[in-house]
Amino acid sequence: MIAVVRTRTLRALRADVSEAEAATAAARAEAEQHRAEGARATDSAIRAEIALEELRAALARTTADAARLEGELEILRAQSLLDTEDRQALRTLLRITRKQNARTDRVYVLYRFGKLHSIHATRDAAEIAAEAEGAPRDGWTSPTTCCASPSPASEVPWRIQPLPLGGTKA
Repeated sequence: MIAVVRTRTLRALRADVSEAEAATAAARAEAEQHRAEGARATDSAIRAEIALEELRAALARTTADAARLEGELEILRAQSLLDTEDRQALRTLLRITRKQNARTDRVYVLYRFGKLHSIHATRDAAEIAAEAEGAPRDGWTSPTTCCASPSPASEVPWRIQPLPLGGTKA
């Protein structure tokens, strides 16, 4: 079959074909651009997912480190308290040692019925020794230098007499 087409129609058809080819080329270019954008978006999403996984792992490590450091902090606080207590105990021991190392200027003589029983560095030590021998825990009196005792020394069951040492005076 032979078709007769007029020139004007042929030109119109050719113009339509040209427009269609141009629209097709534009559509292909746009489709290629969309494919490229899709590929970039996919790559970006993959990178974001990887970064998210890395951040979650870092968060887990940081949380574990924080828990470990918190435990260490508790231990250090307890150690600090113990160190403070130790320093206080050492200071107390040092004070006691200094007091004990201080030169004694007197001794305390313990008499029983006027006879020498023992000699002690402190009055408390003399009282403890007398109490260990059966002396009562109360009723201790110190002899005064101004007045003589109303009863003779041989009648007093227990008596503590401070005596100065060396050239010192009591």
